[in-house]
Formats: sequence, structure tokens, C-alpha cells
Amino acid sequence: MSALVLGLLAGAVTGLALGALGGGGSVLAVPALIYLLGFTPAAAATASLVIVAVTSVTALGTHAREGTVRWRAGALFAAAGLVPAAVGGAVSGRLPPGVLTGAFAVIAAVAALRMLRPSAAVRNDDVPVRPVRVVQAGAGLGAVTGVLGVGGGFLAVPALVNVVGLRMRAAVGTSLLVITVNSLVALAARAGSGAPVDWTAVAPFTAAAVLGAWDGKRLAAKVSGGTLQRVFAYVLLAVALFMLGDAVA
Repeated sequence: MSALVLGLLAGAVTGLALGALGGGGSVLAVPALIYLLGFTPAAAATASLVIVAVTSVTALGTHAREGTVRWRAGALFAAAGLVPAAVGGAVSGRLPPGVLTGAFAVIAAVAALRMLRPSAAVRNDDVPVRPVRVVQAGAGLGAVTGVLGVGGGFLAVPALVNVVGLRMRAAVGTSLLVITVNSLVALAARAGSGAPVDWTAVAPFTAAAVLGAWDGKRLAAKVSGGTLQRVFAYVLLAVALFMLGDAVA
């Protein structure tokens, strides 16, 4: 099967998951780029940042029109992740492939387990919002985005709910702003690494992901959100275990 067809199929599945779940679906991009399109872990992380940035900007526009983006809170959260995202983006290309693959597998497993526990994103109003925790959460998300090339929606949404104090719907919309900023900063940090993006593979992947996200939204309207999330979580957990086995082999 040609790289173009594989890129379109992988992008469509990634976009479908992203659109159906509202966040976290883009974590499929890295393993798809590595195992289907033959990217190295470092190149996959860079390419994934392009895919994440484009799909996040597209979705951000929709949420902005619906009034679910809290621009000030999102800007403050994103600002805390600027330096970690830049440093992570610069360091990622220098890490051994096995380390990148193993680290990604761990993060993917955490994402899967969090999706199996949706209560993790329920805010306790008795817990005060502490600026230090906001900075820590924003910096941690920026580092993860920079090093591994994932958007981190599965981490951003619970943090925006429990740490910043946003309601779930606003947290999903605001997380797209944070993810977009972190992805662009990490990409800028990688610009001088000398590792070019393979646009012949990334462009169709990204286009298919954007289109697939619209189908994902329609799917979410027909199937229970809890069912979709559980199915995706089990698939992601299987991918994480496969990648972890590959990293230690």
C-alpha cells in the first residue's frame, strides 16, 4: 500500500478519534507515523506537532464561535508552558529513539487509563485555585508537547478543570488554545535541528485528520460518549503496550 494511501487512512482515523472525543485523539498520530509510514520517533514527533497544530487551530475556531474558549485563562496556562515546550522541542531530536518510544508509550498508557476514569476531570469546588499549581501544570504540559509531539488534550482538560477552575465545556475549548500555542513553540524550537518535515506524507495525513474530525463529531452525536471513550482507551492501551515492548526489545 502506498505512503499516500496509508497517510490518508491514518489521518482519517486520528481525526475521527479527535472529533468524536473532543481531545486526546491526536495521540494516535505518533504511532501511526512510526509504524505505518516508517518515521523515526524524532521525525514522528515533529510531524505530529504539525498535525496537532493544524487540527487544533481548526477546532479552536469552532469553539471560539461557540463562546467556549476562555482566552485569558488559556493564555496564562499556555504562557507557563512556553519555555518547557521550546526546550523539549530542542532536546527531543537528541534523545535515543528507544527513550522517545518508551516515554511516549508511558504517556499513551496514562492517557488510556485516564479515559477509563472520566471522574478525573470533575472539579471539586472546595479546592482553591493556586497560581503555583497552574504554573506547574502548564509547564508540565508544555514539556510533554515539546518532547513527544502530542497535543496533550487528555492532560490539559483535567488540569484546566481541576487546577484553573473551568467547567468541562470551557476546558475543552480552552485546551485547544493551549495545545496550539505549545505545538507552534515546539515546532519553532525544532526548526534549527536540520530535520525537515516530509510534507508528502504529512500533508495528506493532516488533511484527512481535519476532515475525519468532522465525521467524528457526527459519530459522537449518534453513539454514547462513554462508549466511544472506553473503546478508544482500550485501543490506545494496546498501542501503548506494543510500543513499550518495541522500546525494550
